[in-house]
Amino acid sequence: MHVQQFDLDMMQVALACANEAGAAGDIPIGAVVVDASGSIIAKGHNSREALNDPTAHAEILALRAAAHELGSWRLTGCTLVVTLEPCPMCAGAVVMSRVARLVFGAWNLEYGAAGSNWDLVRDRRLNHRPEVLGGVMAEECGTLVRGFLAPHRMQQEA
Repeated sequence: MHVQQFDLDMMQVALACANEAGAAGDIPIGAVVVDASGSIIAKGHNSREALNDPTAHAEILALRAAAHELGSWRLTGCTLVVTLEPCPMCAGAVVMSRVARLVFGAWNLEYGAAGSNWDLVRDRRLNHRPEVLGGVMAEECGTLVRGFLAPHRMQQEA
């Protein structure tokens, strides 16, 4: 599977969402849900700090907003574009929401569940498996997260 211009364009939107999270003091991860016609129906960015909610990941917030917009939890035909490979919680939400495609940027070597550490989204035991395209604009997405986390990790080591 190869990267299409659509994927690059939507990743740019997700990166803009990620920057909003970073500006608000949260890990800069952004997500966009696009319907089958190619229209953006929802956006989200990490908001765990702002909401004091451990589930307020970019993917979860974007999927919730998309379900609300469509009036259905079934996001059949939709694409989720996110700047970082989803964690197990978010990968589970992708499967449960019936998203058709998952496009992500940087690989999440710590918590990734879409091909790096686990491959929950393509587990043959599940009743739904989205098409997955990883590594789209990986350098840009990864640099954003690493740049945010570097000072935090240095404080922990001190």
